Amino acid sequence: MMIKILGLLLLVITQTASAKVSIDHWQTSQGSPVYFIQTTGLPMVDVQVVFDAGSARDAEQYGIASFTTTLLDTGAGAWNADTIAQRLESVGAQLSAGVSTDMATVSLRSLTEPKLLNSALETLQTVLSKPRFAEADVKRDLSRTLAGLKQREESPAAQADIAFNKALYGNHPYAHDSDGDLKTVSGFTAAKVRAFYQQHYVAANAMVVMVGNLEKPQATQIAEQLLAGLPVGQKPAPLEDVVLPKKTPLQHIEFPSSQTHVLVGLPVSFRNDPDYFTLYVGNHILGGSGLVSKLFNEIREKRGLAYSASSHFAAYLKPGPFEIGLQTRNEKTNEALQVLNQTLVDFINNGPTEAELKASKQNITGGFAMRFDTNKELAGYAAMMGFYHLPLDYLDTFTQKIEQVSVANIKETFKRRLPIDLLQTVTVGQTVTQATAVKTGAK
Repeated sequence: MMIKILGLLLLVITQTASAKVSIDHWQTSQGSPVYFIQTTGLPMVDVQVVFDAGSARDAEQYGIASFTTTLLDTGAGAWNADTIAQRLESVGAQLSAGVSTDMATVSLRSLTEPKLLNSALETLQTVLSKPRFAEADVKRDLSRTLAGLKQREESPAAQADIAFNKALYGNHPYAHDSDGDLKTVSGFTAAKVRAFYQQHYVAANAMVVMVGNLEKPQATQIAEQLLAGLPVGQKPAPLEDVVLPKKTPLQHIEFPSSQTHVLVGLPVSFRNDPDYFTLYVGNHILGGSGLVSKLFNEIREKRGLAYSASSHFAAYLKPGPFEIGLQTRNEKTNEALQVLNQTLVDFINNGPTEAELKASKQNITGGFAMRFDTNKELAGYAAMMGFYHLPLDYLDTFTQKIEQVSVANIKETFKRRLPIDLLQTVTVGQTVTQATAVKTGAK
């Protein structure tokens, strides 16, 4: 009996997740875009207010975007942090905020019973439009942030990521870590945080996403309510284009660790990239499918050089990084790097087999619908689609786009988009031999 019930539940979930996603789209009276997906069954709604205020907007104040989001709920209007937390807890709502490279997002999950929802929305609207940024709160969070940044210096993985982004992006806004660094963050003040907020948290720079058990007129009213307290303002200037880095030697950072972190890659793909799906499928075969990928097989299974080896494309507003990463024993660094490079070269030159492509497509499409089978996940996809101006049928046509990729597509695209001679390589670990390492720093 239990097996039958579980089977029926799985069938319902699968059918719900695979159903066509209907997205309503309009603008508020202030011109802010709104994306609304009505779902039924649960009396809940997930709301995201998204701003073009990610770490790419830090300018010279590395980390200011991230630091601003951490302070939003420490005090707003007449409420301190405890009062805000109590208001949310009393109605069973959850509020969170964070940044990515491109976006700053403030999220709310609430029940849709009118009294509970109205209180939760009032809290969100106040946090968005009347944050305090009190000196005491700034100093307290500044101490925590600086402590985290100091701790980061003890992590070879973090040091590898920082050096890798710098190698790929140079002086571009994508080059620095979203948390900033000790030098920039130590100079943050309440005035600087307030200035960043006033410039970027404006209606012209905002987008509202709602997914839940609401009617469209109610969703329309909520979007207006949430942004009513924000000035219209203006969007920030477009980000500068990403320029491919020049050919550079391997960069090695000396670190007293038993393993070396290895990163190899280039800036490659952006969200509206016409090659996106070809690169996505190709990378799934190369290093994005975990235990069955080519990189894992060559580096881990055949030679035991690393516990894991993987690759991924991160697509941003501008070209994000293509990154191959692994950790290996210090004395095996050169060998692991040679196998990594040879596996990549072979894949670029020869592409995958038809059998590998078929298995990859099945793996990608078979589980795709389950990636957005909750309101929260669906809201995340809708926000991504809205921010990057993807078509509203993106989720409905995803499987079709994957199925259209061919072996020939992958071979041609990887050869064109991944110039081997420009790949950047960063290693962080303890040097055993200096034969192929260029020492660029020390710990």
